[in-house]
Amino acid sequence: MFPAPNVFQRATLPPATRESEPRRQAPVTTDDGPVPAAGRPAPTVAAKRRDAYFDNAKYLAIVLVAVAHSWVPVMDGSRAARALYMMTYTFHMPAFIIISGYFSRSFDMSPAKAKRLITGVAVPYVVFETAYTLFRRYAGDAPDSPISLTDPWYLAWFLIALFIWRLTTPLWRSMRYPLTVSLVIAVLASATPGITEHLDLPRVLQFLPFFVLGLQLKPEHFQLVRRREVRLLALPLFAGALAVAYWVAPRMTTDWFLRDYAAQDLGAPWWSGVVMTLVLFGCATLLTAGFLSWVPRRHTWFTVLGAGTICGYLLHGFMVKGAEYTGVFDRNDWLISPVGLVLVTVVASAGVTLMCTPPVRRALRCVTEPEMNWAFRRDTAKP
Repeated sequence: MFPAPNVFQRATLPPATRESEPRRQAPVTTDDGPVPAAGRPAPTVAAKRRDAYFDNAKYLAIVLVAVAHSWVPVMDGSRAARALYMMTYTFHMPAFIIISGYFSRSFDMSPAKAKRLITGVAVPYVVFETAYTLFRRYAGDAPDSPISLTDPWYLAWFLIALFIWRLTTPLWRSMRYPLTVSLVIAVLASATPGITEHLDLPRVLQFLPFFVLGLQLKPEHFQLVRRREVRLLALPLFAGALAVAYWVAPRMTTDWFLRDYAAQDLGAPWWSGVVMTLVLFGCATLLTAGFLSWVPRRHTWFTVLGAGTICGYLLHGFMVKGAEYTGVFDRNDWLISPVGLVLVTVVASAGVTLMCTPPVRRALRCVTEPEMNWAFRRDTAKP
């Protein structure tokens, strides 16, 4: 869900000496610009090149996010649906956050990157937090819903969390044991009731380790999970995860996966927050690795949609909540059946796919990728 040019460009070949020079790998574009090879300045022409693997991963992850959100109104009464929901919720947002961290490695608060943080994260947050509040106020019959930029509602939490995480990137990059520190923070947050809900701080802190993990990853780690052995191991991994989810479905609240409460707020002892934080982190990391192992590496029909996942993420909430507000789920009890669950899944997948298409991305560029040159000095455009 990170906006970048939606094209593949061929790097300019060096002059006549190219046959005698070692072959150079085209750089991969991140959210904050190209990641240059060690000791070599970043090329300018190849900087717009995109990696099909990550675009595929982002699209497939956003489909899982939309589908899981659409299951919420129809999973009650179906143990299988609840198990699928719990397994998907274990890793779909962690996968997105890990990729977000990976693409934030080069963030250093330089003027150009600070500008991208404002235009690509802060501005969409303000626009869509306002839009969601107005939507809930008028379509959801909640006239008292206030517009508050410090109290994100529904999907907007991820944008404010990403803003905070990315601001702290230089700090995590300078630490010796960043992942350990972030896990300690998450554990403390999960066992500390009463943390202010402003800026959705409980979620920001409890999901933090996944972002920090993404910051620590290197291209070779993704090469590792793409190995054939990992893909084969992913099959029993997901089968086992689904079996465990089916067993715990009637015994465990799904609030643990949202990570917006402390253990005591869920009626559990403080130490269970420590245990669940560590267990869920381990499970989410393994399932994310399994998910990434099956992501296609080649250019596919949905690769182009990876550049528009921010639109899919921010827009699909209107689809899901709109169906709730209009009583679609209340008037159709059969949606709880297996056939209904399949239909809801297909509709959610198709809907979020359309929202990621280039025309939608171009139409929303003014709020998801605004230039805002009028608000910044000219030298902020220079990396």
